[in-house]
This record gives sequence, C-alpha cells and structure tokens, in this order.
Amino acid sequence: MTPEASVDLAGLGFTEGAHLLVQRALDGLPPGGRVTVHGRDPALRVHLPAWARGRGHRVESTDDGVAVVVRGDADDARWRGAERAGLAEPEDLRGRPPASWGLGVRGALLEKGGPEPMFDLDDKDLVWADIAPKLYAQAAARQWDPEQAVPWSAEFTLPPDVEAAVVQVMTYLVENEQAALIVPARFVGRIHPHFREVVQLLAVQMADEARHMSVFARRALLRGTEMGTSSAGGRSSLFTLVTESDFALASFLLSVLGEGTFVDLLAFLEHTAPDPVTRRICRLAGRDERRHVVFGMAHLAHQSTVDPGLKDRLRAAIHHRHDALMDTAGLNADVFDALVVLAAGSWAPDDIAAGHRRVQELQHVMDQGRQRRLVRLGFHADEAAALSALHTRNFM
Repeated sequence: MTPEASVDLAGLGFTEGAHLLVQRALDGLPPGGRVTVHGRDPALRVHLPAWARGRGHRVESTDDGVAVVVRGDADDARWRGAERAGLAEPEDLRGRPPASWGLGVRGALLEKGGPEPMFDLDDKDLVWADIAPKLYAQAAARQWDPEQAVPWSAEFTLPPDVEAAVVQVMTYLVENEQAALIVPARFVGRIHPHFREVVQLLAVQMADEARHMSVFARRALLRGTEMGTSSAGGRSSLFTLVTESDFALASFLLSVLGEGTFVDLLAFLEHTAPDPVTRRICRLAGRDERRHVVFGMAHLAHQSTVDPGLKDRLRAAIHHRHDALMDTAGLNADVFDALVVLAAGSWAPDDIAAGHRRVQELQHVMDQGRQRRLVRLGFHADEAAALSALHTRNFM
C-alpha cells in the first residue's frame, strides 16, 4: 500500500511558513508517498505546486482547498553521497580532516559539492591541545569589562616623575600587546575549522590583547596627553615574533617565552604600582596572560609527543632570534629606569638602590620561569639555562 499522511494548514499560506508543515509530513514518507493537504489560503493552488516542483515533488490536484502531494526522490538524491564531518565532540577529532569538509561544522552532514578551501594547518598534531575546549570555556567566562572592572574614577595624585614612569611602562605594555594580538591573528585563518576550539581560543586571546592595549593606553593618558618612548630595538624584537610563520615556533616564542616573561612583569607591576588603576589593570591582564601561557605549553607538549624533532626546532628558533637581535640595544633604557622608579617608591638614594635591586631580581625571576618552562618541554636543566640566557633582553 502507498504510504499516506495528511496535514491541515488551516489559513496558513506559503508566504507565512506553510511549507514547513508540508515538508514535515513528507519527511516521514518514502518516495511515492502521498500527503493530503487541506488549507483555506486562496493562493494555495498556486504556491503549493510551485514549491513542490522546486523540491522534486508532484501535486496531483488542488481542488476545493485539498491537494495531494506525491513525494519525489529529489531530496534523497541531493543527500546521496553526503558525508558526515566526523563526530561533534572534541574527543573524536579526525587527525587530518579532508579539505572537502571546508567550512562545514564538525559533526554536520555535508551535502556533496561546495568549495574546498585549503587550510595549511590541517593536522591535529600541529595545532591541538586537549585542554583547548576547557580553556576556551574558561576564557569566555572570564572576560572582563574595563568600564566595570577598573576603578578609573579613583582619586589619586602622583608626583610628576612617578606619573611619567607609569606612562613609560604603559607605553611599553601597549607596544608588546600589539604584537601579541598580531601573532595569533596571522594563524586563525590558517587553522582548519575542524579544530574549532583552538580557533575560538585564539580569537578570545586576540580579544584579551585588544582589551589590554585599550586599558594600558587609557592609563597612560589618564593624567596627560602624551605616550612615552618606543625604542628601535624593542620594535625589532617584537618584529621577529610577528614574522614567524611556523605555528609551533610562534607559540613557543610568544606564549611560552615572551608572555611567560610578561606574566612576571605584570606581577611585579601589580606589586609596585603607585595607584589603584595601574594595580588593577596589571592584575587583570596578568590573569589573561597566564591562560595564554597554559595553552602554549599544552600545545607544544602535545606536539612533542608526535614530533621527535620539535626540540631541535625550538632550540634553533631561540638561536635564530638571538642572532637576529644581537646588534640591537635590547630593553628600552627608559623602560628599565621607569621600573626602577616604580620599585623605589621615592628618590632617596637608598630607595633607588633598592628599586634597582628589585628590577634585577625581576629579571632573575623571569629567567627562572623560562628555565622551568623549557625543562617541562623536555630540555635538560643546563641547556634550559643556556637557552633562557639567549632570550631577548626586551622581555617579550
């Protein structure tokens, strides 16, 4: 017997969504199945046949508000050869998704045909870290609004030279965060959407850096109208990050070495900040930056399990960057002096001496942190110390 169904559209017309009810009735039938359609819309006799033809179905009659639609097999043919783009959960990632999946959603049924965009970062081992989905969820939940989270209206007055030191440090921070935004931006469009949690995490990381740039610049101009100085050596150091085209090496240089060191700097600034605004923005930015470091470490730890040559490439990247920056002056002297002023808290000779020691201690803390991260990535302690010593004197 021919499978049959019926649907009553009442006064609903095809310009108002009647096709949804008809299609729902047809979906339960095989090709050749018949749906009796009842409806009062006067345009039904025109709209129903036109819609049915476009879907490969046939209408037998449209008399007195009643029509019979015979299901064709066009919809079945359309999805014949369709491919499921893997499974939806990140635990079931395909190691190397095909280009034919393109921009299709992971786990969706993909109609045959369509564009096949090329994503050169299409291998799980090149981009993945098992912690990525959890980190993305955490990052999305911990976004903060500068207007609400920072006490911009707090009353404080700093001596002009202390304020100038804050402005100089804030200028330096903005400059570094600009590079930290550009680096992931260069890779987001190259990663296969199958690994969407990594794309999402990098997108939030870019949002973090954009917000950091905004708050650091706003603090720099909170009491004046001019930013501080920018050294050629500092910009050269950052440029080596921006031009790195290898995702693993860029993550290593930026997140593991640079941002790891940056976290120590932000913690130092939070402790020595002479005002509540500076203290708060350094605390909030440091929290974000620690998350960036966690992903960089996790990604490289994953890649090291499948790429026995990774350590050699990481080692070479450090040496290459050191050689490229050998003739630069390193950290902007104005930044170093500003850090000393903030750490000193006054212009008394003993306080300046103490401030200078604290900045040197900061550099030691940065070095120790880099060494620990290098050891976690598989380097021997002695080599980790030697490699850390080659890291740019510009901190990032």
